[in-house]
Amino acid sequence: MKDCPRLFADPAGKPPMEADAVRDLEPGQAHYLGTVMRMAPGAEVALFNAGDGEWLASLVAVRRDRAQVQLLHRRRAPEPACGPVLLFAPLKRDATDMVVRMGTELGVTRFLPVLTERTNTHRVNVGRLEAIAMEAAEQCERLDVPTIGEPVRLPEQLAAWPAGCTLFVAAERDGPDDGVGEIDRVADGDGLLVGPEGGFSDAERRMLRARPFVRMITLGKLILRADTAAACGLSLMGAGFRRASGADSR
Repeated sequence: MKDCPRLFADPAGKPPMEADAVRDLEPGQAHYLGTVMRMAPGAEVALFNAGDGEWLASLVAVRRDRAQVQLLHRRRAPEPACGPVLLFAPLKRDATDMVVRMGTELGVTRFLPVLTERTNTHRVNVGRLEAIAMEAAEQCERLDVPTIGEPVRLPEQLAAWPAGCTLFVAAERDGPDDGVGEIDRVADGDGLLVGPEGGFSDAERRMLRARPFVRMITLGKLILRADTAAACGLSLMGAGFRRASGADSR
């Protein structure tokens, strides 16, 4: 597949993509192609979203904040968006950005910020995180862009957790004697909860352990930073999902 810039094409209010159709790009995308990439009419770009798949397109016109492309042909068909949900306590800005960027690359379908007793910050710029997730999706070649939820307090998020889905909770400093296990098999829609840098309070631990859908898991012997723990846990969930789907079988 020919390498070219990939741009998310928001399907809201627009007809499905089809060959020869002409589409206007967003102002930021036009600036990126014309000013940053210095692309001229005739250059090829790829447009994608979960519903239309990925289409190759030719740049028709570009100037400052305006650009048009003509769709050529579809090179990837739509595919179901499946993957884990990540619940995380908001961190400092750079660390939160990293969690969203890495999580998008590791297949997260939804990011749900949760407010715990020891959360470092209660401020979450959802729009900024959506832009980071979109950029990461463009770079890692996935078709869908994960959604970002508004911050919700931990008890409320647990009360809204969907029936039938497991919530794996990274439990630092706990071991087998505390009922902590490892991630084995993972189903679509299961989630991972990573707490703040200071960990969960004793009351929060009791609340989590009282929920039948919660499984306390270990990420190893070392104490990880919260952003590192998110990446580690998601990698383990990805392996568990492949085992459950039979992708690792020979």
